Amino acid sequence: MDDRDRALDAAHRRATEFLHSLDERPVWPPVSIEGMLAQLDVPLDDAGMDAEAVVEDLARIADPGLAGIAGGRFYGLVIGGSLPAALAADWLVSSWDQNSGSSALTPATVALERVAGRWMLDMFGLPASASVGFVTGGQVANFTCLATARNAVLARSGWAMAERGIRSAPSVRFVVGEHRHGSIDRAARMLGIGRDEFVIVPADGEGRMSPDGLREALAQGEGPLIVCLQAGEVHTGAFDAFVSLVPIARDRGAWIHIDGAFGLWAAASPSLRHLTEGISGADSWATDAHKTLNVPYDCGMAIVRDPADSIAMFRTGGDYLVYTRLDPWDVTPELSRRARGVPAWAALRSLGRSGVAALVDRLRVNARAMADGLADIAGVEVVNDVVYTQVLFRLSDDEATRSLGSAILSDGTAVVTGAEWHGRAALRCSMSSWATTPEDIERTLAAIRRLVVDS
Repeated sequence: MDDRDRALDAAHRRATEFLHSLDERPVWPPVSIEGMLAQLDVPLDDAGMDAEAVVEDLARIADPGLAGIAGGRFYGLVIGGSLPAALAADWLVSSWDQNSGSSALTPATVALERVAGRWMLDMFGLPASASVGFVTGGQVANFTCLATARNAVLARSGWAMAERGIRSAPSVRFVVGEHRHGSIDRAARMLGIGRDEFVIVPADGEGRMSPDGLREALAQGEGPLIVCLQAGEVHTGAFDAFVSLVPIARDRGAWIHIDGAFGLWAAASPSLRHLTEGISGADSWATDAHKTLNVPYDCGMAIVRDPADSIAMFRTGGDYLVYTRLDPWDVTPELSRRARGVPAWAALRSLGRSGVAALVDRLRVNARAMADGLADIAGVEVVNDVVYTQVLFRLSDDEATRSLGSAILSDGTAVVTGAEWHGRAALRCSMSSWATTPEDIERTLAAIRRLVVDS
């Protein structure tokens, strides 16, 4: 027990030191994977090491290879930071060490997750009876929803996949937008659906699916049907026109899935809720609390309108398992897992409804401030209409744009990540962190301004 206390004290001390260093340390890690392996890839000793010494060694060696994701100037990859209450709750989750697949075994953590899920459904304007499965992130949330969707649309066509398998099943039409996120493709691949089987609907210049294109695509075939829509295009932040698209898909009997990894949270803001109007007509929704809600990894949510569809896909067997009315392992692919929804409960409890709305609004205000500042820098073009949290910008040619991106990372003041939009190189700035301040934006703009002049 003394070893445990000393190790935990060391972890707390080192964690606090790291968090206090974020304002001044390079946001992009100065050491590559090769550099880290040079320090860490050593033979495992026969003898062990004192737990406190292990923690101290770990913190010291890893430090130069850590990105400043938890700070206010990390704008890459749509990655949020960690709110104080969520971070502290995550420490408790690790200490409690509850296997949170079963409500009979771990009633406290499952109850916390159920309440967090109920709060989210209410904020998003989704059916209160929907199931909320806590998974690792947006990728697995999309997979979980789409696996449920395929099983359900096959069942509706008379095919019991759990008994008969997939080899001879009716072909499922899988309809996606031109600018869908790659996690949709990956989820489909894990389900045995190849890209050549996709029905791809054209999008407009901001990445929004064309309603006329969807109508035309759906008129060209019959059979089990899944339509994937998007709340928050990852480059531009654009939202599909759900009010138009959902009825078109519903009229054809489609299962409608919405990938809202970071965009679904717009529904929590009265000033941004119009972007998500019509989402309640879908059958499933994927989102990710480590993004906009700012909880630690990992905390995605797979939301399904009818829990019976989730149970039909995921409920397992085993006479040694204890079931209640609706267990977490009934609605996700996992049996054993940590209580990843508890930090989400803590984040929501600490913010309250108005605090969540204020957080989402502030992210959009920060994005608008960054876009306005970038547009004032000679030679910089803001490419997208900044409706939400994403800012896409570039210089006059691709080589210069990519060079600027590399220079920004090397400089270390901030992190933006490279992208390609309509065949041209671009840089993507995603406002996702609660910790970003106006001062962070000014420091970032000053660094970009200097690097553009020097380039």
